[in-house]
Amino acid sequence: MYSRSENWIGVNGLIRSSELQNMDLIDLLSERHTLVRRMAENVWNDQSDLSISNSEWSIMARIYKKQPTISHVTKNVDISRQAIHKFLKNLSAKGLVEINNVENNKKEKCVQLTALGEECYEKNMNLKAQLENKIAETIGMEQVNKLKELLQLDWDIEKIRS
Repeated sequence: MYSRSENWIGVNGLIRSSELQNMDLIDLLSERHTLVRRMAENVWNDQSDLSISNSEWSIMARIYKKQPTISHVTKNVDISRQAIHKFLKNLSAKGLVEINNVENNKKEKCVQLTALGEECYEKNMNLKAQLENKIAETIGMEQVNKLKELLQLDWDIEKIRS
């Protein structure tokens, strides 16, 4: 068992902050992403009777205020086509999305959030804003803004791959 002074950054196997010092950029981004996603999911699930996974949130983010086709969602979410269909079925069963036929296309279907889906999505956006504020209280708003600016830059990653 570790004491509080050893500065754990999470639970369920996440590493101590002292171990972050030896990580490269890719692993640091991954660790922090995993931590804040897990925290956001837990905050939502602790406050709501309607459990929604991070993958489901990711899909909901792509369809919020839109009516994309399922194939468009599949191309823009880094989840397998089969899994997206499963998540959409789950979201539909929870009353968060509705799936409709596309006019003049018998194969394609479109998806949109229901009123409940939009309400949940907007509440979750507020919870994430509160989490961001707590991070800002710890590391400072200036640092949060700098981090956001860096992450929004065009890193030209496609050139790096070649």
